[in-house]
Amino acid sequence: MEINGSHEIDISLVQLITADQAWQYSIIPKHLDKEVMEFYTVEGKANQGLIDELEIIFGKRVLLDPIRNGFVQKNLGKHYRKGNQKENGHSGALSYTPNSDDFLVNLITNAHELGSSDIHIESYEERCRIRMRIDGKLVERFVLKKDEYPAIINRLKIKSNLDIAEKRLPQDGRIFFSSGNSKFDIRVSVLPTLYGEKIVLRLLSKDAANIDIYKLGFQPKQLDDFLEAIKKPNGIVLISGPTGSGKTTTLYATLRILNNEHTNILTIEDPIEYTLEGINQVQLKESIGLNFASALRTFLRQDPDIIMLGEIRDGETAQMATRAALTGHLVLSTIHTNSAWGTISRLLDMGIPPFLLANTLNLSVAQRLIRQLCPECKREVGMTGKELPRNFKAPRPLLNHYVAKGCDNCFHTGYKGRKAVYEVVPLDSDFIAIIKAGQDQISDVYKQKDIKTLSEVAFELIEAGDTSIDECYSLLMNQF
Repeated sequence: MEINGSHEIDISLVQLITADQAWQYSIIPKHLDKEVMEFYTVEGKANQGLIDELEIIFGKRVLLDPIRNGFVQKNLGKHYRKGNQKENGHSGALSYTPNSDDFLVNLITNAHELGSSDIHIESYEERCRIRMRIDGKLVERFVLKKDEYPAIINRLKIKSNLDIAEKRLPQDGRIFFSSGNSKFDIRVSVLPTLYGEKIVLRLLSKDAANIDIYKLGFQPKQLDDFLEAIKKPNGIVLISGPTGSGKTTTLYATLRILNNEHTNILTIEDPIEYTLEGINQVQLKESIGLNFASALRTFLRQDPDIIMLGEIRDGETAQMATRAALTGHLVLSTIHTNSAWGTISRLLDMGIPPFLLANTLNLSVAQRLIRQLCPECKREVGMTGKELPRNFKAPRPLLNHYVAKGCDNCFHTGYKGRKAVYEVVPLDSDFIAIIKAGQDQISDVYKQKDIKTLSEVAFELIEAGDTSIDECYSLLMNQF
């Protein structure tokens, strides 16, 4: 099929051959019926010898459609990502037997090799599909037949100790995955939908030992302010941002610095995403009354030096965190707000008195994750004047910018890897005075203290060619 002059590849056909077969023979599936398999292949490569070999492999009559090499290379990179399977001994192929353990092992291993954070298994009226979140974006990777879908759902429920007979209520479970050198936890969430249950698998990294705070994306001044705040023996350090913005990774990079034999560190999390030797970690269980607030009460009787709360969700938890900071403990946590200064307003709304907040909050950080342009294929283009949001006032003229193109190196997405963008606000005497006075006009103070907002940091990355305007558009819209 052609759309706007380009060939659209059907995902259900893509999965019929392995990554090794696709790359070895330079073929992309085009069409399948009971007797014939048709493939796109590179011009000049189609010959009777290749046809004979493919007919032996697939047991069907094979037709080859020669097409330009660029099309084949692009789709090999896009649909047959190799990941690190050669190092780990995997072929990258998913066995098309959803009721087998091999299918699940290959699926999870494939996702892990590609750096996927989540696997979505979804059912619709006429088909079922599997998508993976890679670099923050969902990519369709596999299609299941409707009658095969219940089998994979039941196997996942069994592995995560869930009730296979319960199909009307949401369920949450956990799987410890071990295959070869890969060992990590998987959080399982089951949600009843109109056409069947949807399962999301969150792949949780086990070891925080390799997380380096110096490589996360802090600018030099931001890192100095951050490290200064966490060296204080008491107070609160808060990191804000939406789900999936890397807040927990930043917290664990911080704990890795603070962790030593003289310090008692306690954490309450939902879920425990990383493990770190020397830290006492507690899994939240709201069903039995173990929530953030109740855990924090117990923590205060455990002689802690540092406490990490997975999230401040309500006024009670905020009050307990403030109390812990007042009694000589360093408290690290996350909160859902749009900016570093928005955290102040959120805590005030939760009932924390301004004078108390001013005396306990050491640092407020806002964080986002952005995709980085692939260095191999990013393309520089001139500005037309319409790329930036209408309300964004650029601090400097921008004559050129880089856009995503796509190549084998980045699986034809145009992006490779992500980095964090930070806004770091250390609460000094000037900010404390503003909080106590109930003021909210802080843009001038930001400029005086050289504090960069998320939009300003994003603009600098665009200017340097590290990312694109499209990737940072939403950050640029939230300018003071």
